[in-house]
Amino acid sequence: MKKEKKKESRTYIGGQAVLEGVMMRGRKAYATAVRDPEGNIQVESKRLNPSKKMRVASKIPLVRGVVNFVSSLVSGSKILMRSAEVYGDEGEPSRFEKWCEAKLHLNVMSAVSFLATLLGIVLAVGLFVFLPMYLADLLVDTGTWLVRYSIGYNLIQGGLRLLIFILYIVLITAMKDIRRVFMYHGAEHKTITCFEKGLELTPENAKTCSRIHDRCGTTFLFLVMAISIIVFSVVNWLLKDVFNGIGNDVLQFLAQFGIKLLFLPLVAGISYEVLKLLAKTQSKIFLPLKAPGFALQKLTTREPTEDMLEVAIAAFKKVYAMDADETIPETQFVVSKSVKKYTEELKTLFRESGIDESDAEWLVSVKTGVARSELSACDTILVPSRVAEMDAVAGERLAGKPLWYILGDTEFYGYKIKVDGRVLIPRPETELLAEMAVKSVEEGDKVLDLCTGSGCIAIAVRKEVKDKEISVVAADISAGALEVAAQNAKDNAADIKFIESDLFSNIKGKFNLIVCNPPYVRRSDIAGLAKEVKDHEPLSALDGGEDGLDFYRRLAAEAPKHLVRGGTLLMECGIGQAQAIVKLFGKFDYTMVSRDYNDVERFVRAVL
Repeated sequence: MKKEKKKESRTYIGGQAVLEGVMMRGRKAYATAVRDPEGNIQVESKRLNPSKKMRVASKIPLVRGVVNFVSSLVSGSKILMRSAEVYGDEGEPSRFEKWCEAKLHLNVMSAVSFLATLLGIVLAVGLFVFLPMYLADLLVDTGTWLVRYSIGYNLIQGGLRLLIFILYIVLITAMKDIRRVFMYHGAEHKTITCFEKGLELTPENAKTCSRIHDRCGTTFLFLVMAISIIVFSVVNWLLKDVFNGIGNDVLQFLAQFGIKLLFLPLVAGISYEVLKLLAKTQSKIFLPLKAPGFALQKLTTREPTEDMLEVAIAAFKKVYAMDADETIPETQFVVSKSVKKYTEELKTLFRESGIDESDAEWLVSVKTGVARSELSACDTILVPSRVAEMDAVAGERLAGKPLWYILGDTEFYGYKIKVDGRVLIPRPETELLAEMAVKSVEEGDKVLDLCTGSGCIAIAVRKEVKDKEISVVAADISAGALEVAAQNAKDNAADIKFIESDLFSNIKGKFNLIVCNPPYVRRSDIAGLAKEVKDHEPLSALDGGEDGLDFYRRLAAEAPKHLVRGGTLLMECGIGQAQAIVKLFGKFDYTMVSRDYNDVERFVRAVL
């Protein structure tokens, strides 16, 4: 339903159609809205920060037209290329691109944008200045009916220029992509007109509005064509004796061509001022001056669909809000990228942030299902929603949250183990403790896993010795940790009994094997741990007391009551603690220290 019409008002906001979207430009910002391959509207917005000289130049009549035209041409080309990035990865940088970046500090894509703009200008000058002159001179050479530099000669040049322009538009309209751009051009006009009419900005309201607008670039180009006829005619008349004095026809042509190029900025400046003046009035007196531009707009705009209008409205609302509130932050497109490019970018970002780049590989591998070994060669394209999803995960990692808490699970001894802030993340060296336990189990044994946490060791033992009749009990002081462990046991189909217990406080009976990975970090060392450990993992699973040995003293005192004669106690410990722990277990018949992957004394075996 249409809302009540508000008071009509003109707006300073203008726009430009881009690939599958619209750019709207205000006084302080611009916003580009594009519908991505998944059908979602993405908006990228930037603040405008012109230099002092640009701000001064933009206020000087005639000069401001040239400044705005060149600025729009350059920025428009960049925005057009940027909108294209939403649709796919621009590819891996070539060796040449990397060399330019490293040796010349030159961004090749920026250079391409500049060259594209330059080539566009050269093409425009060739088609609309050089070619009309050349064709007019051919007509002069056909007989005496046309005199070079006469009024008829200048009018024919202008007419040819306009005819070439119209033919150019008609020809490019045959291209499907250009027709869609023209539809978005229509959406841009309808959106601005809808706002200026005081209607609520909805696709339904915008659809009823005209796709013709006073401030359109097409009208500006027509004015350039028309005013160039007047300006060039005057210049040709004033300089005809000079031109005729040049004996060589080629030099004469080049002199005329050069003079026209020199006066193009003046033509553009005058055209801009005329466009602004005509746009300020709705009087029918000026309609004959506007009509040709309006007629050309019928060619460069097409009726848009409602989803195109939604895109244009999104861009308009964004820039309108940013102009009104300078605190609104800029936004960026989330563009499609290949798996290999995303991986490399994330590895670089993590490395620069002091995070192990292997975390980037794990993140991408888990989220995409691509093996880590295949990431560097995977050309599969990640659509924007997947990129945004992975960016969110990467953002949590950059904020310090451990990767496996973010992903929700990790792999331990070949089994998927869920982890969150209630339990420690299993470390690779702990797999060696589980392996020692698996090799120690015999038929009929009773196994106890103390400080079980996520239950990873108990699950590994139970699953790896499934051919033996054993019983496994797992205990932890944390009820939250036991909830996680029980879920992991269920997910892995592991038959384990769980008990909430402060070490042996609630444990009954004796066991053949007791495994324990207790808290062993010295209390004074906790503050120096990595941010992701000290700020996210449970402190109760880390704090081993003043010297880190509190739990080992308790184990030495209490374990003999719960071990059968000849039973084994396997423990993990911190760096430099193994020999001190061996001394605590002097009453046991046998103790042995084992090393981890890094040749650190990490495990103590005590046999009763």
